[in-house]
Amino acid sequence: MDIQKLISERKGEKSFSFEVLPPLKGNGTANLFSTIDKLKDFDPLFINITTHHSEYIYTELDNGQFERKRIRRRPGTVAIAAAIQQKYDVPVIPHVICSGATIEDIEYELIDLQFLGISTLLLLRGDKAKDDRMFTPTPGGHAHTTDLIKQVTQFNEGFFADGTPIKHPGKKFHFGVAAYPEKHEEAPNIDMDMEYLKKKQDLGAEYAVTQLFYDNKKYFEFVEKARKKGITIPIIPGIKPFAKLSQITMVPKTFHCDMPQELAQEAVKCKTDEEAKQLGIEWTTAQCQELYNAGISDIHFYTVSAANSVAEVVRRLHI
Repeated sequence: MDIQKLISERKGEKSFSFEVLPPLKGNGTANLFSTIDKLKDFDPLFINITTHHSEYIYTELDNGQFERKRIRRRPGTVAIAAAIQQKYDVPVIPHVICSGATIEDIEYELIDLQFLGISTLLLLRGDKAKDDRMFTPTPGGHAHTTDLIKQVTQFNEGFFADGTPIKHPGKKFHFGVAAYPEKHEEAPNIDMDMEYLKKKQDLGAEYAVTQLFYDNKKYFEFVEKARKKGITIPIIPGIKPFAKLSQITMVPKTFHCDMPQELAQEAVKCKTDEEAKQLGIEWTTAQCQELYNAGISDIHFYTVSAANSVAEVVRRLHI
């Protein structure tokens, strides 16, 4: 699936895509499928499947010391992609991340995805482990998204990571990357962050999906600056309505994005979750309408803890 071609084919139309989170171990697929069921009838462009690296727990030993153990709390992206693909007639784009994975892990993931006929990916470094102060590469893994891109490109060219030729290469992967209108939290400044995005494009990235934002002005300025620096790939805006009172402060802090003064002034008036949810729906609807009016043909929604709100926004936009 070629995202550039898909977006081009729907140019002039209102289209959208959305991201889902694999369920915690033991929870089954009911909530996951419930989220998709709320949005599938609006004809999404694709479903993006996020992934989370392994978590660490600390177990006390008999000698009083603690042992750090790596555990997985969620099913893998490949399994979820297969389940969604089997149940729904909607293209899926899984995340493939550096965090928590070795080069060999990633290679097996690429083999499995290719076997399933899934040909478009979103390549990311991934977040640092919860208890780590900074990102630490997995031993035998990648430190940067650019390294991951090089591995996927080598796989596309018919070679495994160790240089061994693939006897029967399959369909090549298309892939995109992340973009940050308000810069990545670890980047020293927006210009340096833009250089990283340009490098990812030069290495083969075909599209970018942004971190969530509430201020369209920052997105428009980011895209304008990107174009001046020679970044020509589609930059799909990522949007998330806050759906309860705690998210008004938690989301900007977690995702390092500013809330426009107009929105902040209304947010502080909210006294209940329902009031916050309605404000989130109204703001996001207006935000998306402005993006569509500016010629954006696809908007990407982050649905975690906000699936009902996203469904209502999409309904109001008459997509």
